[in-house]
Formats: sequence, C-alpha cells, structure tokens
Amino acid sequence: MDVDLQAPLQTRSIHPGPVRENGLVYDNTMNHILVTGANGFVGRALCRQLLAEGQAVRGAVRTDAPQPGMSPGMAFVTVGDVNQSTEWTDALAGRDVVVHLAARVHVMVEKASDPLAVFREVNVSGTERLARQAAASHVRRFVFISTLKVHGETSANPLTEDDEALPGDSYSVSKWEAELALRRVAAETGMEVVVIRPPLVYGPQVRANFLYLLKLVDSGIPLPFGAVRNRRSFIYLGNLVDAVTVAASHPRASGQSFLVSDGHDVSTGQLITDIASAMGKPLRLWSVPTGFLRFFGKLCGRQDEVARLTGSLTVDCSGIKDRLGWRPPYSMMHGLEDTIRWYRSLGSVRE
Repeated sequence: MDVDLQAPLQTRSIHPGPVRENGLVYDNTMNHILVTGANGFVGRALCRQLLAEGQAVRGAVRTDAPQPGMSPGMAFVTVGDVNQSTEWTDALAGRDVVVHLAARVHVMVEKASDPLAVFREVNVSGTERLARQAAASHVRRFVFISTLKVHGETSANPLTEDDEALPGDSYSVSKWEAELALRRVAAETGMEVVVIRPPLVYGPQVRANFLYLLKLVDSGIPLPFGAVRNRRSFIYLGNLVDAVTVAASHPRASGQSFLVSDGHDVSTGQLITDIASAMGKPLRLWSVPTGFLRFFGKLCGRQDEVARLTGSLTVDCSGIKDRLGWRPPYSMMHGLEDTIRWYRSLGSVRE
C-alpha cells in the first residue's frame, strides 16, 4: 500500500537495521558512501537523508567554495572538473558505495560548438574514470543516476526497463553511453552497478522549467493547456532520494536498472490544476487545441518545449516495486506542497 508519510525527509529512517529477504541479508546501519555532486539539487537532499540514517557520508564537489544548505559536519573532498583525468583516490578512500550524481545537464543556452563531445567528456569519460578507480579502491557498489530520457521524449505506453533505448539529444545520448561503459566495468571488475532512470525531478530548490511553471501559475497568467490530454510521470525529490537509499544497499539491486516515479501520472493541465490548488490560486486554463499549440510552437522555434508539454511520457515502476519492494513514500500532492512551501520562502514572483 502506498502511504503518504508526513515525517520530514531528514528525520525519517527507511531501513532501521538488517533486513533478511529470500535468504539474503542487507544491513545499511553503517555504510561508507561517496556522493558525487553532493552540493546539487538531488545531492544535498540525499546527503541529509543518508546522514539521518546513520551512514558515513563523504561528498565530492568541484570546488572548495562554501557549501550552503549542507548538513553540519558533512565531509567534503574537492575533485575539480569531472572528466577522463579526474583523480578520485582521496574521495574513494575507505568507501563501500558510490552514488554518482555529478553530471553535465541541460543548459538553457548551449555555447559549445560540439555539445555532444562536451557531454561525453563529463558524463561518459568522467563516469568511466570514476567507476574504474572505484573498482580499484574495492568499492562494492556503484549507483548511477541516469535519466528516463534514454528511452526517448515520448511514449504511447508506460515505459519499462526492458524498453529500447532511444536517446534523442546530447544529454540522453551521453547518459546511455555512460550506462554501457558501466556495464563493461562491472563485467571486467565484478563491482556491483545499479542504474536509476528518473523522469523530471521536482522539490525544494528545483530550477529550470519546473520553477518557471511555478512562476507562471503564481502570476495568474492564463495558460493554454486545458485541452491537453497527455500523461506525464514525475518524481518528487523525497521519493527519488528514498529509491536511491534502497538501491544503495538492497542485495537484489545489484546489476539492475530501475525506472522510478511518484506512481501518479498527470496531464499538463492536471499538473497546473494541482499546483494552483496547492498555491491557493484561482485556476486559469484555456482550452486551446493541441494541434494549434504544436503549430504555434513550430512557428516560434519552440517545438521541442511544446512537444514535452503536450506529449505523453510515463513510467511503469513495477520493476523496482517487485524486485526491491520499493514504494514511493510521499504522494505527488505532498511533493507539490513541499515544493511550493519552499517557493513561497523565496518571496514574490515579481522580486
């Protein structure tokens, strides 16, 4: 049964002590974990959760600048840029598990003359370099956060881990190639590799398109998505962190790839409705035909954005549910309310 747990993320212990399943025992009462990208959107929340569960956590960051928002007493190692030459020896010393979050992600204005080469330098070569040094340092398990986009931008039916890889942009191509590189490392070294492919992640500190959508709804501007009947999967930050903590220790996760989501798919119009409800804002949705939206998006050179807002992309989470017994502990509405509480703390949308 899915349960909406209201306990704060930083105080809830998911797995208190050893667990026996099918003759196997896993015990996360104390793992020594390296989290790369520890100062990022997901990294900060993951480190807080792992520390609350009693794990020994070390964060790898690019620079030695102060790390705002991190838990007191958090240990950091500065590794510089992530690429095929990064030296990970100090960061990996004494670690049992690596959770690799650091990556080059989408940029609003791409300035690289060859974006795929830049993505590959960080996301493929940098990931393989870390994995090989991790195996040489006797790391037991490597958890890699990939993306649902390796399966493409749209889906007529809910996607599963067995569906074909159809990456469509430089970012998703690099993430898929990184997965393939990790499979090779696992086969050659015996290090356990687990891959998690999340859809769009939202929660406190979210940026980019989701934050822009919050601002639009808050502004009261009518939005033209009332007639859109698509279905989209999302995942709340707290649910993703929970799935990662399970994947880091569960014995049946080894060698597997998992799709994860909130387990509650919505249309673009329903998402806007839910955000408006959580904000206490009047709903202003215009019912503009989807075909017209796509035509207008093409005229404006924003067809990809309109395609994401009007197309469907959903996840079947039965793989991680059946294999690891994982269920998202928070409902989507809880996640939206938490995100909006943070958004409100930023002040007026006009500021």
